[in-house]
Amino acid sequence: MNAGVSTACMYPKPLEESLYELAVNGIPNVEIFINTQSELKKGYAHSIANMLKRFEVKCCSVHPFTSEMEQLMFFSDYERRFEDAMEYLRLYFRFMNIVGAEIFVLHGGKADKPAEFYCERYSKLYALGKEHGVKVALENVARCRSGSAAFVREMADMLGDDFAFVLDTKQAVRAGENPFLFLNAAGKSISHVHISDSGELGDCLLIGRGNFRFKTFFQKLEKLSPDVNIILELYRSGFSGISDLVSSYNMLAKMTAQAREEAAG
Repeated sequence: MNAGVSTACMYPKPLEESLYELAVNGIPNVEIFINTQSELKKGYAHSIANMLKRFEVKCCSVHPFTSEMEQLMFFSDYERRFEDAMEYLRLYFRFMNIVGAEIFVLHGGKADKPAEFYCERYSKLYALGKEHGVKVALENVARCRSGSAAFVREMADMLGDDFAFVLDTKQAVRAGENPFLFLNAAGKSISHVHISDSGELGDCLLIGRGNFRFKTFFQKLEKLSPDVNIILELYRSGFSGISDLVSSYNMLAKMTAQAREEAAG
């Protein structure tokens, strides 16, 4: 397990400024949130790749700004739009290849179609990503069908090795689900994690501000999927400044290292 921070935490600061601020403050592992179409251009992608190389920062994943449109893009009945959207995905995958990212975060669609339809469409996205050396991973999002741990288990059973999952702890709490249920539901399919604390003060808090059982969570995760990245993802209103993010990152790095050491005996 490797801790990191999402550039989304700094929104609406421009992506390159967000990445620079994380990099100069010693964050070695990031998720990049693409905020607009122009950030998918090859020249811009190479400028981001150069910054990552300059500061020796790894980009493990990319989160698309088109997440809110994925119901229309990928999970409607209009086949031609689905095919066009598949072509659009290639722009994200090109960006990912340039910056070295491996995980593409997918929110998915709503609960208005049979599981077989949902899995068929996801399988096509997964296969397209595989062609480009990218893993398309479905995230549990409260407002989407993926917000249900029971449905995630159903997908994992139906798709087997051709399924990847992003576990978001705040979205699980927001959906009224226990985050630990998603560990059991997705199992070894867990490829990525979005983490934050939660408790009486909210569902998306700095590490240490809530009562989430991090130690138990990381112990279980280490046994299921030891190579995942644990990415701190907070809303800008949830912290005061970069020092808060660095402090939370340091706590995450310490906890994940401890879980690895315990698993190694």
